[in-house]
Amino acid sequence: MTARTPLLRLALRRRRRMLVAVVVGAVAFEALIVVVTATVSPDQLFPTAGKRLPSAYRAFSGSGGDVSIASYPGLLGAGLTHPFWIALQLTVIGSFAAAAVASDVESGTIELVMVRPVTRLRLLAERTAALLLASAAVTAAATLTVAAGVALTPGIHAEVGIRGVLAAGLMGFGFTFCVTGPALAVSAAGRRRSQVLGTVVAVGAVGFALHVIALAWSPAGALRYVSPFHYYAPGDALAQGTVLWSQFGVLVGVGAAGLATAHVLLNRRDLAP
Repeated sequence: MTARTPLLRLALRRRRRMLVAVVVGAVAFEALIVVVTATVSPDQLFPTAGKRLPSAYRAFSGSGGDVSIASYPGLLGAGLTHPFWIALQLTVIGSFAAAAVASDVESGTIELVMVRPVTRLRLLAERTAALLLASAAVTAAATLTVAAGVALTPGIHAEVGIRGVLAAGLMGFGFTFCVTGPALAVSAAGRRRSQVLGTVVAVGAVGFALHVIALAWSPAGALRYVSPFHYYAPGDALAQGTVLWSQFGVLVGVGAAGLATAHVLLNRRDLAP
């Protein structure tokens, strides 16, 4: 980062305390998941006695159905799809996306920002870059924590490789990018921070709820295709040791479509408060 990217640097500096707190929270939470996984075997956590676990459990293991939560990949995948992990990611995305455009329009400071002069493309590009860097920092922190735990625990490492952990981390970045695109599109068109935050909650929290319902209740099975958690499957990546490229492509495609829409909407809108 240099003086040529003042908006990017300013966005990160203004939210540095929040970002540090979220990164620390992600590290602490994933470390707890690894410790629990290492000290309590999956059979002890889920004494199924050979019975098949309910279908809804697949949502919590981050799997499309092939990986049970009563396994090391499933337990580690649960840490990467846990509501706490989701909340941390949505906090970062919502904060940075709302500040991209909508927050300045709501507060009436957008004209002061644009008077430098700063083009609309540059405004969106730098603030998008700040958001992506922040999301990547949180995802990387969680991924490296899990990787360190796996490397230091032979029992887990026998079933989960470091390559699988890194693949799950890349899938996590795909998920955050998927939420980022629509959030920025709403920020580019909206006039209130609440509109952006509502979109982030809808895509993230409601998407997870739909995914659980779709897996638990077969008549609603088609709902899983509209949820990002159908495509974000870290449990499968952990078990297979590779990125699920078709699902990753869907996540990235949705995010890219959102960014393209944000660019069009910002160019066409009136920025007057």
